[in-house]
Amino acid sequence: MSDPVLPIMTSDLSAIIPTFAGGTMDRADQVRVNPERLKEAMMRPNARLLKLDGLSPVFDAMGDLAWGPLYEASPDNDLLLLGIDGDTPCFAELNGVGSAMPHADPRLWQSLGMLPPEQAAIYATARSLVDWHARHRFCANCGKPTESRKGGWARQCDKEKDGCGAEHFPRTDPVAIMLAECEGKILLGRQPRFPPKRFSALAGFIEPGESIEGGVARELWEEAGIRVRNVRYIASQPWPFPSSLMMACTSVTDDPTLTLDEEEIEEAAWFSLDEVKAAMNGDADAPFIAPPPFAIAYNLLKNWMDEQER
Repeated sequence: MSDPVLPIMTSDLSAIIPTFAGGTMDRADQVRVNPERLKEAMMRPNARLLKLDGLSPVFDAMGDLAWGPLYEASPDNDLLLLGIDGDTPCFAELNGVGSAMPHADPRLWQSLGMLPPEQAAIYATARSLVDWHARHRFCANCGKPTESRKGGWARQCDKEKDGCGAEHFPRTDPVAIMLAECEGKILLGRQPRFPPKRFSALAGFIEPGESIEGGVARELWEEAGIRVRNVRYIASQPWPFPSSLMMACTSVTDDPTLTLDEEEIEEAAWFSLDEVKAAMNGDADAPFIAPPPFAIAYNLLKNWMDEQER
């Protein structure tokens, strides 16, 4: 890149809590790594089980996540310790999900967006880990079977089945999602899979050996052909489809000329504050449809609007 990427700067606004990011449950690491304490947690009469339909949540009559007593778990299934809520151990079942992992229906995303932050975070944790276990049943080192360990927060290659004994831990893929600003306007784009008129912030995976600010600058150059500076971190969002961490940032460019990567971006344009307001308000004559509220791109646009009006 021709211009150096400046160190990332943090937002000075009040905390932004996107969907899936409001977790408060004690994840109880000291319990999950201690077999005796883990067994004791499983034996508690108040231990409860998160109900799942494959990877999808089950809702109760009030629209909240549905729970049942832990004894309802299948004796053939491994258990994931989600954490301890007060004095209540919370678990989910790990087995019984196939290796073909369907993407969530957008209607499900909207239902999850209506959940209280703590419940949405619990589901995000459960879904990411159940999915990870289903896709890591064999060792990446030697190909032998692996088994759940540490309350569902690790897998280990089975030496008793001629395995190498390697431990494997869940991964989270970092993704930068970002706005570029120029002369009071922001850049938004459309991917080919988006519904008509739906625009959102550009995004892309952080690559090995790359910083967040470096990833922001690279993605905007590759996808839109612009050079940016003043990369500023805003907020992050766990995204359990299957297991990413969305890191929302803003940046500034001095040249609004666009050169699009047409394989990634079908259309992109600069939008003014009034145009963004119209879209966020759902106005019929808005020039684009805003991202849905459960997406961190929505929080990113709202944050930008609020900053312009300060």
